[in-house]
Amino acid sequence: MKDFTSVILAGERADRDALRDETGVACKALLDIDGTIMIRRVINALEQASSIASIHLSGPTEACVKSDAGLTELMAQNRVDWTAPGVSPSTSAHEMLSRFPATQPVLITTADHPLLTGEIVDHFCRGSAKSGCDVVIGLAPYDLVRDTYPDLKKTVLQFRDGGYCGCNLFAFMTQEGRGVADFWRRVEKDRKKPLVVIRLLGLWALLRYRLGWLSLDQALAGLSRRVGLRIGVVILPFAHASVDVDSVSDYLLVQRYSKEAAERSKAESSPAG
Repeated sequence: MKDFTSVILAGERADRDALRDETGVACKALLDIDGTIMIRRVINALEQASSIASIHLSGPTEACVKSDAGLTELMAQNRVDWTAPGVSPSTSAHEMLSRFPATQPVLITTADHPLLTGEIVDHFCRGSAKSGCDVVIGLAPYDLVRDTYPDLKKTVLQFRDGGYCGCNLFAFMTQEGRGVADFWRRVEKDRKKPLVVIRLLGLWALLRYRLGWLSLDQALAGLSRRVGLRIGVVILPFAHASVDVDSVSDYLLVQRYSKEAAERSKAESSPAG
């Protein structure tokens, strides 16, 4: 069933960006990955997912959208809806969530998620629907990510029961859950610093995290108490769910990984001999 409304955050974080400067694109969402712009890859994944009923873009700028004929056509066909981005991803998320009915589950992802697939989206949405939580976050096991993409640099949340990488997948299942966007705005600038985020749970939680005593479930319980909501996770068995493009090195690696995946897929579909 198509239960979820989806939102792609596609705004820019800064006026100057090394990735944009290096590639010459007007906005990061328009980066070409093996012949397809990055945001179109995300749209394709959401369209392929059986759990997604509609697709909404928060960004990029109107000028960027109009500069790409494919995006303009999608909007003309009413396959995607566009809204100007907020001043930050968390602000954009907060503004977009306010547009939908209180009972509508909302999936939020980002435009720099070029290896996202419909399979990943459906796995995450099914897990989120079964969780009974207000907000659900997608994570991938760090060992899986490291073994699959050894050259990829990722921020790792290291808990007693293992390390995990973020996947830029967030499900807001209830009206109450949408309030976590305010909390997100407070921690957004430190999103790449696990210790700063863990410190919000309190000094004892920080100490336990530093000593390797804090489990993922304990961290979730503490965070849920801190914000007064039920926060859960879906552990995704897909290394590529954690791949995003934050730097020039990320872009070069993703280009390589994408081409290798396409070549493997082509070889597997070709008749033997």
